[in-house]
Amino acid sequence: MDTPFPHDPLVIAGKAYASRLLTGTGKFKDLDETRRATEAAGAEIVTVAIRRTNIGQTPGEPNLLDVLPPDRYTLLPNTAGCYSAEDAVRTCRLARELLDGHPLVKLEVIGDPRTLYPDVVQTLRAAETLVAEGFQVMAYTSDDPVLCKRLEEIGCVAVMPLAAPIGSGLGIQNRYNLLEIVENARVPILVDAGVGTASDASIAMELGCDGVLMNTAIAGAGDPVRMAHAMRLAVEAGRHAFLAGRIPRKRFASASSPLDGVIG
Repeated sequence: MDTPFPHDPLVIAGKAYASRLLTGTGKFKDLDETRRATEAAGAEIVTVAIRRTNIGQTPGEPNLLDVLPPDRYTLLPNTAGCYSAEDAVRTCRLARELLDGHPLVKLEVIGDPRTLYPDVVQTLRAAETLVAEGFQVMAYTSDDPVLCKRLEEIGCVAVMPLAAPIGSGLGIQNRYNLLEIVENARVPILVDAGVGTASDASIAMELGCDGVLMNTAIAGAGDPVRMAHAMRLAVEAGRHAFLAGRIPRKRFASASSPLDGVIG
């Protein structure tokens, strides 16, 4: 669609993307639904759980790359299911081998199996190792401004604070932390985890986040393909609203049509 606004790409590790919505590939009923939802979302970066998804390591079984080919999408291998820095690093090394040296990874180290809350100590350890080994790390973490800054200083190419626990659908629980993170960042900040519906994604973008990553909010919806389209529109609307600049909040009315100069 033609637009009167300048091109506004999301740049990660030196590569520009038109879409600021990143999507996961798990939890869909089949690979065809995965493909249709990804297309409806307009996503260009898609996450792949290396421990749970076949991208060629299991010959003869359905292969995600058949429906989401690497020449069309940027694959973002993630370390879902890892509970230690060592496991996360090992998984990233495996992903790099499977994807012919692909350096971009999503680092995720879980600390609690019930809430799936990140283990930030293990995340920092893994990030230091991976960056030293030449990986381009997009780090999932808690919404702690100090920790997010530390991950940036280590050399992560993007930092991805949660909005709420993974898969909870609770929406953004601490807007002020996200604002603090965004205002002090020199790398892209993407909300990852906790989005439940389109308004959550739009709020994240209105706060100034550079993008949103989601899976459950789309795959778990009654109509995943329609929800993926809704999320696409929400991210675009939120980004435009942020760039446009909202009016200040007031405790009193301000008429859209002033009475000054009205005849009679």
